[in-house]
Amino acid sequence: MRARGAGDAAEDLVQEVWLKIGASRPGPVASPLSYLFRTADLLMIDRFRSTRQADARARDWTEVNAGDPPGVSAEPSAERRLAAAQEAASVLALLDGLGARVATIFRRHRIEGTPQKVVASEMGLSLSTVESDLRVAYRALAEWKERSK
Repeated sequence: MRARGAGDAAEDLVQEVWLKIGASRPGPVASPLSYLFRTADLLMIDRFRSTRQADARARDWTEVNAGDPPGVSAEPSAERRLAAAQEAASVLALLDGLGARVATIFRRHRIEGTPQKVVASEMGLSLSTVESDLRVAYRALAEWKERSK
């Protein structure tokens, strides 16, 4: 099978030949070796065609779906950008309204990605205080999200 170009799929093809011949109940075969080789050859051809068609489908799909559709931009519209900016300003105002410490802890941990232990150490607070302030911020954001629906 490898000599005929099956490459890495040779073992799989041999297994398929075995299953195909084992499942069929042909009558007497005049030339069993020729029958075996013909079965293997047909399976290789089927696999080659299947692979070629799958590659063509993938290539065609990629060509059709590559990039933005005509007349559509990946960039958000001016209205969406304005709405997002207003929403972000509303969230920042909400955080600032919770107090400077809560807002700072939230920004350092959730936006900048600083671990809670590091935030606590930098601000001279206990870890439980940082966690408590984060819960306050999370609760306020969850309530804001419910009101915004």
